[in-house]
Amino acid sequence: MTEANQVLLTRREGAVLVLSNNNVAARNALSPEFYAAVTAALRSAATDPTVGAVVLTGEGGHFCAGGDLRQLAKRRELPVQERRAKLEGLHDLIRSVRDFPKPVIAAVEGAAAGAGLSLALACDMLVAAKNAVFSVAYVKVGLTPDGGATAFLAEFVSRQVLTELCLTGERISGERLHALGPVNRLSEPGQAQADAVALAAQVATGPDQAMALIKDLCRQAPRNTLEEQLELEAQYMVRSQESEESREGIGAFLEKRSADFTKLRG
Repeated sequence: MTEANQVLLTRREGAVLVLSNNNVAARNALSPEFYAAVTAALRSAATDPTVGAVVLTGEGGHFCAGGDLRQLAKRRELPVQERRAKLEGLHDLIRSVRDFPKPVIAAVEGAAAGAGLSLALACDMLVAAKNAVFSVAYVKVGLTPDGGATAFLAEFVSRQVLTELCLTGERISGERLHALGPVNRLSEPGQAQADAVALAAQVATGPDQAMALIKDLCRQAPRNTLEEQLELEAQYMVRSQESEESREGIGAFLEKRSADFTKLRG
């Protein structure tokens, strides 16, 4: 298969794996083939000790325009169970990104609309160009959000702002989304991917086991009560105290040297 026909392009930058949506003709609209390709790539990377972090991005100047409306129009005639099964493909992709044990960073240029916005928000961190455009676009075509869009946005904004974004489907600039909270870093146009790779490289050499537990703490925090979160933190602290990672980290601190967690991978 030629690069032009691949739905997902992959490349390595040191310990960072870059996954890029390659449906350029449709502004990187999503497809079942893309769901399967990303899920397979993440499954492989999860057990690859040379991968420390992942950057998810898009080719051709856009992150992802969301679902393919031509395919969605055809699905309306399918039985409910078949429509639900096809939707689960998207939701399985979102789960695979959210549950991946290593850091995943979205690099957004151009548009991230509908399920494309959901996919970007499913990542652990988000780097966006200042002129990137985000939209919970579903209402514009008479549909309701999917892919976890409402759950992810609700972690950052009030119910009123969430309702506004979903009912208007208005375009949200990278700068406004940064102000609302979901965007970690703003980049100059054309620099989001490079900045995301740099951020990914920064965390890629960290302690794998501890970072996986930290990711879970961060996912659980918005939903847990304080007592539930304290209990989870206690469990993970006790577990991490027994690890070779903490032995290396604490030892390095006491010996006044830089910790090398990569030597523990394998």
